[in-house]
Amino acid sequence: LVLAPTRELAIQIGDSFLTYGKRMKFRQALVYGGVGQGKQVDTLRKGVQLLVATPGRLIDLMDQGYVDLSDVEIFVLDEADRMLDMGFAPALKKIIAKLPKERQSLFFSATMPPKVAELAGSLLFNPVCVDVTPESTSVERIRQLIRRVDRGDKSNALKTLLNHTTVGQAIVFTRTKRGANGVAQKLDRDGIRAVAIHGNKTQNARQRALEAFRSGQASVLVATDVAARGLDIDDVSHVINYDMPVEPESYVHRIGRTG
Repeated sequence: LVLAPTRELAIQIGDSFLTYGKRMKFRQALVYGGVGQGKQVDTLRKGVQLLVATPGRLIDLMDQGYVDLSDVEIFVLDEADRMLDMGFAPALKKIIAKLPKERQSLFFSATMPPKVAELAGSLLFNPVCVDVTPESTSVERIRQLIRRVDRGDKSNALKTLLNHTTVGQAIVFTRTKRGANGVAQKLDRDGIRAVAIHGNKTQNARQRALEAFRSGQASVLVATDVAARGLDIDDVSHVINYDMPVEPESYVHRIGRTG
């Protein structure tokens, strides 16, 4: 069982498993909200060896009797810090209560705030901690620049920057969902093909936006922090913080999309 905080990350994890296991025979199911549950239930009924899920939809299907976690051997919690930031702690505890006590548990987290350490301490038995990077550091190969502009000039500054010859595929981060829509619409009007992605869009709309950006149909992806974690998109040349994030860790995650 692999849990992820967002639908996009769950889909990406599922795709990665298919790549890793292309020479192996295994049955996999993806379970996430924003779409009908019919196909997901049909896959589960056939039995699966790998289940990748977001917590909300997983609990829905557990409550309906479609999911039995009693035989899980390996439990993976991806982006554990983000899970707790997004308020998934009650859902996580409900899911983990249905897992067998004899299992291997793996928590992956880019940062280790006290809440994650506390959760790990309460749920893991004699865990080994592997720490590969100092907290809140950014990748040295990413060149970082700050441009000071008046609030009223931000839009024109963004347009000028995106029209620069060195900018290929760019992700523009905004603080709010409404802001993401507004920036994308204005860029479109200015002749720059842009798509927006945020939590208020349907899953199909979010996937269409990602595919348009990945395929090059759109050169700009305007996003809230729903796209700051884990998403792996090739050839992103620039990340632009149109609005600065509240938390320093989010800045590190954002610019990491072009690492």
